[in-house]
Amino acid sequence: MAEAERTDGSARERTITGARVVVCSPGRNFVTLVIETQAGVVGIGDATLNGRELSVASYLTDHVIPNLIGRDASRIEDVWQFLYRGAYWRRGPVTMSAIAAVDTALWDIKAKMAGMPLYQLLGGKSRERVLVYGHANGKDLEHTVDEVLRYKEMGYEAIRAQSGVPGLATAYGIGKGDMYYEPAGEELPEVQEWDTRAYMTFVPKLFERLREKVGPETKLLHDAHHRMTPQEAARLGKSLEPYDLFWLEDLTPAENQEAFRLIRQHTTTPLAVGEVFNTIHDCRTLIEEQLIDYIRATVVHAGGITHLRRIADLAGLYQVRTGSHGATDLSPVCMGAALHFDSWVPNFGIQEYMMHTELTDEVFPHDYRFERGFMHCGETPGHGVTLDEKLAAKHPYKPRQLPVARLRDGTLWNW
Repeated sequence: MAEAERTDGSARERTITGARVVVCSPGRNFVTLVIETQAGVVGIGDATLNGRELSVASYLTDHVIPNLIGRDASRIEDVWQFLYRGAYWRRGPVTMSAIAAVDTALWDIKAKMAGMPLYQLLGGKSRERVLVYGHANGKDLEHTVDEVLRYKEMGYEAIRAQSGVPGLATAYGIGKGDMYYEPAGEELPEVQEWDTRAYMTFVPKLFERLREKVGPETKLLHDAHHRMTPQEAARLGKSLEPYDLFWLEDLTPAENQEAFRLIRQHTTTPLAVGEVFNTIHDCRTLIEEQLIDYIRATVVHAGGITHLRRIADLAGLYQVRTGSHGATDLSPVCMGAALHFDSWVPNFGIQEYMMHTELTDEVFPHDYRFERGFMHCGETPGHGVTLDEKLAAKHPYKPRQLPVARLRDGTLWNW
């Protein structure tokens, strides 16, 4: 066979012949993109955007999929550029989550066609296992201490601690169950009351007690969830310095990247931010001025593996490490891809890991596993996660929205 004929045959096999969006709710809503090639190789990508799932599903179905049919699935970079530059209306969570789904599915296909686990295509492993942190959430201080100790018994070396705040009926991070935290409510958002002063008075007491109980070795993390002004954030970071946190996350909304200059001047507590970031432009100042220690952008919301690599490479130049978002509002598809990314990326820091329900794991069979505080990606070609579409169809979409927060005087605040 002539070389040209062999090349043409391979190209035909790589041609995208079909794509579809699967929206299901096995305990919570997920959006999954399925891409098929002429050779019968199938790739899947996560497109979940918590509380706005159908917006991404529509973007994919109405605008993206018609532009995929007939394209070469191996030309991942060209497809990424087409979907980003070609749309003209760039960036934003809906667009970048849709692009991420395509990108993840194409990397899945490419790795399957190569007969390799995804991390091999990225350049091979930089580590043998991936450090993860779990979520210990309690209704009050003592309950949170008990939960942290429970996570230690499960083998976690890094634990995020969130607690109810005295005087407030609700607080971010306090789940409705023991293991499977889900903040989204029914069709209309739950309104939660917030008091920054009460919170800032309480949190140092929480971590003082936790250090007494777990000693100096356990890595403790905390999420402030964008609810403070820069000055308040600086004060909180300083007040927590005696308790040696692994990181303090999302202190203040980072649309104002320069705000972290003030915070950095006043505290040495390590800072993490970025789970809501969509592109490298959202964190460029934070990274280049070394205003953060960990960048939390994730595969599904930051344009897929292709774009997250660019963010990580920029961060690596400034000794900023990765700490990708990994809550249960990301499907196992995203977790599988993230673990291959984490295994490769040289400036890895930590990976958030929240366990999915048994039903979710049945809908999304996967080969990754948790062992004593660490995650291990599998060796299956691709990212190692599949979708049981028949089972998914038994669990249709259910409208849900994330809560909102108001101050005690009724002012809408950052949840």
